[in-house]
Amino acid sequence: MTTVDETTLRQRALDALLTARNRTSLLTDCVDDGELTAQHSPLMSPLVWDLAHISNQEEQWLWRAVAGRAALRPEIDSIYDAFEHPRALRPTLPLLAPAEARAYASDVRTRVLDVLDGTAMEGRPLVESAFVFGMIAQHEQQHDETMLITHQLRKGPAALTAPAPPADGAGDLLPTEVHVPGGPFTMGTSDEPWALDNERPAHTRITPAFFIDTVPVANGAYLRFMADGGYTDPRWWHPEGWAQIRQHSIAAPLFWRKDGGQWLRRRFGVDEPVPEDQPVVHVSWYEADAYARWAGRRLPTEAEWEKAARHDPVSGRSRRYPWGDADPTPAHANLGQRHLSPAPAGSYPEGRSPLGVRQLIGDVWEWTASDFLPYPGFRAFPYKEYSEVFFGDAHKVLRGGSFAVDQVACRGTFRNWDLPVRRQIFSGFRTARDAEPA
Repeated sequence: MTTVDETTLRQRALDALLTARNRTSLLTDCVDDGELTAQHSPLMSPLVWDLAHISNQEEQWLWRAVAGRAALRPEIDSIYDAFEHPRALRPTLPLLAPAEARAYASDVRTRVLDVLDGTAMEGRPLVESAFVFGMIAQHEQQHDETMLITHQLRKGPAALTAPAPPADGAGDLLPTEVHVPGGPFTMGTSDEPWALDNERPAHTRITPAFFIDTVPVANGAYLRFMADGGYTDPRWWHPEGWAQIRQHSIAAPLFWRKDGGQWLRRRFGVDEPVPEDQPVVHVSWYEADAYARWAGRRLPTEAEWEKAARHDPVSGRSRRYPWGDADPTPAHANLGQRHLSPAPAGSYPEGRSPLGVRQLIGDVWEWTASDFLPYPGFRAFPYKEYSEVFFGDAHKVLRGGSFAVDQVACRGTFRNWDLPVRRQIFSGFRTARDAEPA
């Protein structure tokens, strides 16, 4: 990345922090205190826990670690330690009440903005290129996405509204798949200033040639899988996935139900017909894997996904994003909760990759075939609990972000991960297949 001056760095950090806080306020001000303190699902925290946790992390990293100041509320550190208390048990903790949580958040933010104004953006790894400020903005946006998931899980009338995504999909007119040539490419990054530790370092990967879907798998295609008995045929399922659907009587994506002959979905408090042209969302890794097997294909590996998204076969370099190095705009991708659903498959032609693959950024997180593992030369920074403790074969990698992800926490190298059973997340997928040997 090009070196930028401190004024520009401060402005970028300020914009990211303010954007995140505005979104946090939107997600917490649209419901009453009872909704904030309720646990809408044992999979999620009460919204008020997320609100105070965001500010506690901001205090610990920016007020204490960067500014070297004394703790404001050391007695609550344990309460808002995400590793100490599972989500299902957080309602039993002595949480700050909504008004107190908001006051704490305001106090911390006022102090932190003074820290931002007075901190030199060099001399320490933590502040180099304003990294820690970007890390905190990403952390808040990740919890905003988590809170949006909680809104999807809550019962009752809609509390959030947003315009429909642009109807510029052209999925039916596009080739169904794109050929990605074999050979080396640069995966990961060593120079993206706000990249997190699991995205680093840049290294060379070699992939054989493969084909990948031009667009994410849409609801219409998924409905054909369902109509063909996809959920009742063990041939397509990983044994653990088959056990899950049998144990929990799963027969469709989460939030879907059949009303007479029509499939409906519940989306942020509204029941609506399943739109066949939108990417399927709220499916587990097991469901994505089963669909791929049924279709005679497979999920792409994480390396294949990133090569399809970033590699420019003409220049031989890897871009920051599929469309190039410029930051996303609303013309490139469905990000930032501007809309509350994926856009039709084939949308955002300006966001396509050099090879013509679309919607690799935004709309839905895409499951890959890969376990969440460190890159060669990985170094935990600034704390091992962000990535290192999750490495192994328990978690699968998701790529690309979703409509619920802000651009500060989404780029061509960004890695997400979750357990393969998870369905409440904004997860979809696309499929791949090996290319025939030349």
